[in-house]
Amino acid sequence: MIGNRITHRVVDGVHIPGTWRPAFIRNGRYFLTDLFIYADGLVDCWGLVTLEEFEEKVRTGWVATTLPEGAPASIHGLARWKFGEPRNQLTPDLLVAEVRDTVDRLNNRPDSAGRCMAAVRAFLADRTEENRAVARAAFLAVPVSRRRALGDMDSKDWNLRVLVAGPGGRTYLAADPPVTQEAYERAVAHFEQQADRLAELRVRASADGPVTSYAPAVHLYPWISNDTVAEPGRRGLHNAYPAPITVDKADYPSVSHAYWALSAAQPEVRAAIAAAATPSAALDLAVATPRREGWEHVRAAVMTSLLRAKYDQHPELAEILLATGDAILIYEDVDSAFWGSKAGQGRNWTGRLLELVRSELHMRRAGFPGP
Repeated sequence: MIGNRITHRVVDGVHIPGTWRPAFIRNGRYFLTDLFIYADGLVDCWGLVTLEEFEEKVRTGWVATTLPEGAPASIHGLARWKFGEPRNQLTPDLLVAEVRDTVDRLNNRPDSAGRCMAAVRAFLADRTEENRAVARAAFLAVPVSRRRALGDMDSKDWNLRVLVAGPGGRTYLAADPPVTQEAYERAVAHFEQQADRLAELRVRASADGPVTSYAPAVHLYPWISNDTVAEPGRRGLHNAYPAPITVDKADYPSVSHAYWALSAAQPEVRAAIAAAATPSAALDLAVATPRREGWEHVRAAVMTSLLRAKYDQHPELAEILLATGDAILIYEDVDSAFWGSKAGQGRNWTGRLLELVRSELHMRRAGFPGP
């Protein structure tokens, strides 16, 4: 189980809170190491990955939950051994669920335990079998390693098991007897008393929402083709995706073309960059010519205007951007640590500006007046 260890990583001066737990990485042999989990939904398992990518790492065994008899293992610089009679306490589903819960807790959001207790409160307020089924499903969605911690030191999760099973029902533990009416009534009384105590401690929540706005991150990978496709998915959000835009009566094949063209000091070079066959070719031309004076001071504003033009002029791509919700956008740019993430070490300005444009799209859709 993941404890209360505290760590962080710094991205462009911003501290992203995190925690860690021990885990085995299978890379030839099994390496005991630390698995770092951060509030923005990135997990460091010998490389920063999103939650979805982490789940794939677990499913494929890169992050190991099965430790075979006789398999070689080591702790770097400390020891080597082979497993003898290993007893695995993790499953892929359990580890993924624990990590997802950890991201929720780092963001002060309800995790699976919080969602379970919310469903229990809904059932106690309206004791229908439908609500009981919802509460039971929410309870079973809590990782097994955490269910026992939902009760007190003496009874563990007994009252919760009884409540969601109902009179005459069976709990998820085969050794438990059928629930009696008396046991059920004691469980109901237990939660009613608990609800009274919580009501006395409840404090007023912030009217503006959570203090932190971190959400599971979305990686935006480069577009490597020069052709449009019917369903580009999130790769259509990359600046190199061939989505032509018109800015100040000039036409550009992509945001990348427009950005590099506008950066050039000489007008004739700007035209050549705009006409380049690919975004990569546009970059090559831009590298070989001087920048406009003071370009570094205006480039973020220029990029913002280009991104606004792209998503105003391509509603289908705006829908893809809106579909990312409020997730942090991790933009991959192999050429720039200013615009791209660079494995969590870059400034990720494109990702941040995409979040700004996405917020503006949400604002317009919600009918808020513009600035």
